[in-house]
Formats: sequence, structure tokens, C-alpha cells
Amino acid sequence: MQTNNFYKLGMAAIFAVFLAACQSSTDDMMEEPMEEPMEEMDDSASGNARGAGNTGGLTPAQIRERDAGLATTVFYFEFDRSDLSAEAREALVHHANRLMENPSLRYRLEGHADERGTREYNLALGERRAQAVERYLQVQGVSANQLEVISYGEEQPVDPGTTEAAYARNRRVEIQ
Repeated sequence: MQTNNFYKLGMAAIFAVFLAACQSSTDDMMEEPMEEPMEEMDDSASGNARGAGNTGGLTPAQIRERDAGLATTVFYFEFDRSDLSAEAREALVHHANRLMENPSLRYRLEGHADERGTREYNLALGERRAQAVERYLQVQGVSANQLEVISYGEEQPVDPGTTEAAYARNRRVEIQ
């Protein structure tokens, strides 16, 4: 009888630890405002543009062009597609350069989908989209250690509407 109680107590403790581990990571992600990392990125980019010592011999026009590319942090996709547009690739080159210049900098690539399709399919599609951005950055020379891929599928729409325009805004990868 006492062994049975010990077994139950042990299983309950393991289950509690498992739940606590899962809960803490979810809470950390939920508490972190999505805008804050983008503000940090913008601050460091503008700090470099103001002559913070890391302009790498760029002209003011080149700095403006680089910073304009860094301002793009959301990349949109066609319906049921995960290939990058020419505009996305152009902006990602600027992000790749920034990551290579700052090896301690990390990006979280968050893939999203519109609500059409099953939850599982949309999670996989969001992941494929984020991985497409990840692969492109790695081809440009970014270390895999600087990139984290996560998919939210259809769970975090920016536009809850059911129009084609709303769906288009939800098919995206965000850099955080």
C-alpha cells in the first residue's frame, strides 16, 4: 500500500514538473510584447546610422538604404505558398548583413497562415514559410545559431476578417 502511494506521489511530481516546464515557456512568450524586439532592432539600426562607430565606411545614402531594408520586418506570402518574393529577398539581404555584423544578435522567425485549411496544415505551412526565410538568411552567410523558427499557423491573425485582403495580411513571417 505504501509503495503504491509512493508511486502515485512520484508520478504526480513528474507530471507537475512537466506542466511547469511547459507553462513557463508559454508564459514567457505571451508576456513578451511583440513590438518590443522590433523597437530594439530599430534603435540599434538607427544608432548605427547616427555614427555609433559601426558604419563600416558606408556613405549616408548607403546607410539610408540599409536602414530602409531593416525597416521591413514582415514578409508576406501568396496563398498556400512559402516562396519568397523579390522584395522580401532584397530586404532580407540587409537583415543578413546586420546579423553577420553582429554575431550576438538573434532573430526569431515567426511563421503565420490564414485560417483556411486545418490547424495542423497551417502550423506546417507557417513553419515552411519561416524556414524559407531562415534558409535565405543562411545562404547569405548568417549562422544558424542566430535564428530561431517558430510557427503559429492560424493562431495569431493580425486581421480577423474573412476577406481576401484580411487573409493576405495573415500569410506572413515576422522577424522578432
